[in-house]
Amino acid sequence: MVQPILFGREKIHLNVARIRKGGENFEVVINPDLAIRYRNGKGVELSEVLNSENVFSDAKKGLRASEKLMNDLFGTQDELKVAEIILRHGEIQVTEEYREEQREAKRKGIITIIARNAVDPKTGYPHPPARIEAAMEEVKAKIDYSRSAEEQIKDIIKQIQVVLPIKFENAIIEVRIPTRYAVKAYGILKSYGEMLSEEWLSDASLSAKIRMPAGMQQQFFDAINKATKGELESKITRE
Repeated sequence: MVQPILFGREKIHLNVARIRKGGENFEVVINPDLAIRYRNGKGVELSEVLNSENVFSDAKKGLRASEKLMNDLFGTQDELKVAEIILRHGEIQVTEEYREEQREAKRKGIITIIARNAVDPKTGYPHPPARIEAAMEEVKAKIDYSRSAEEQIKDIIKQIQVVLPIKFENAIIEVRIPTRYAVKAYGILKSYGEMLSEEWLSDASLSAKIRMPAGMQQQFFDAINKATKGELESKITRE
């Protein structure tokens, strides 16, 4: 069971879910990541979301909500049932510290995705992460802490294209792997992209065609050349 929260005299930073009903305030103290997953039906238990099993009128002051008001307004005095209603229908509020942590995580995720999937249209080569980061800083790219990195890619690309030529592109790579390296190399092919075709030839060598983000080509060839000691045939085309 979730233990009741204890409040000291030090400054308190709490993430809460809140709902106003009948002119009254009701709050529960939460883990915000799990609260969002719970609301979206991602298989999270209520007990995992709550940092306290209590419902508050003001969580920062440690003021518990009135049982009478809960009963009048929610039809129950059961705090866990009220907490569930708050999480389902209330507002999830988070601290600025949490927002900044999430923005930083999303920023790093966005840089990684762009570096792996985008190229400089002039050269066909990917931009280094440091260059992408510098462009984001130059245009003061706005990152939404509440949206996934993937959801924000298009918006960020539009912002940084002003100072950095960039486009998303896939590469189609055809390879022929000698017999002695084929089994080992097969796992690498599968891990780097979408296998479009594969054929095990009569001499047990492997012929394959894979699609991958153009920005991952160098990583792929580093890995496949290491696995085959450079003994492979390859051809690259663009989509």
